[in-house]
Amino acid sequence: MNDRLRAQWREREGREKMPSAAVLDAQSTRHSPQGGASGYDAGKKVKGRKRHVLVDTLGLVLAVSVTAASVQDRDGAHPVMANGIEKYSGISTVFVDSGYAGRCAQTINQQHGVEVEVVRHPGNTNVGWWKTPNQQDLFTKQSDAKGFTILPKRWVVERTHAWIEKARRLVMHHDRSIQVSEAWVWLAASRQLLNRLTHPS
Repeated sequence: MNDRLRAQWREREGREKMPSAAVLDAQSTRHSPQGGASGYDAGKKVKGRKRHVLVDTLGLVLAVSVTAASVQDRDGAHPVMANGIEKYSGISTVFVDSGYAGRCAQTINQQHGVEVEVVRHPGNTNVGWWKTPNQQDLFTKQSDAKGFTILPKRWVVERTHAWIEKARRLVMHHDRSIQVSEAWVWLAASRQLLNRLTHPS
C-alpha cells in the first residue's frame, strides 16, 4: 500500500514513480521497560533501538530496518540498502553523512552498484564520492563555514525523522518484536501520504 501511495504522491509532485536517488540515515530512540531487544548508543547517549531509513529526495520512506541502538550506523546500512535496492533498482545515487564514509561507502558502492556521496558539514574539509565503475578516493575541499548549517540533500531525511516521530507510537519503542517496530514506521508513513493525497493544501 505504501508503495502505491508514494508513487501517486511522486506523480503529483511531477516526479517519476520510481526514485533514482535516495538518502540514508539512522536515528536512535528510547524504548520502554517492556520493550524487547535494545542497546546503548554511546554517541547519542540513548538506550533503546535505532531506525535505519532510506528515503527518496522528497523524504518518503523507501526502506526501513530497526536494530538495537548499539548497532553502528555503518553496520545497519547494508540490510536497509539491500531492501531498498531490491525494490527500487533504478536508484543510482545515495547521499549519506560522514558516519558512512570510507569503507562503508565503498562497500555500498561495490555491492549495490550505486554512487555514494558523503555529505559533510562545510567546515569539514573531507568531502567526496564513491563512484562506479572506477573507485575514487575522497578528495578535499577547503571551507571556512562554521556553526549550524543546513546540509543540501541531507536535511530531507532529518525532516523524515521528525515526521515519523509525530506518531505518538514511534516516540518510544514499546514492542518486543523488531518487526512490529518496523511495521509502525510503515503505518505512520502510509497515514501521512493518505492525508496528503486526500487533503491537498
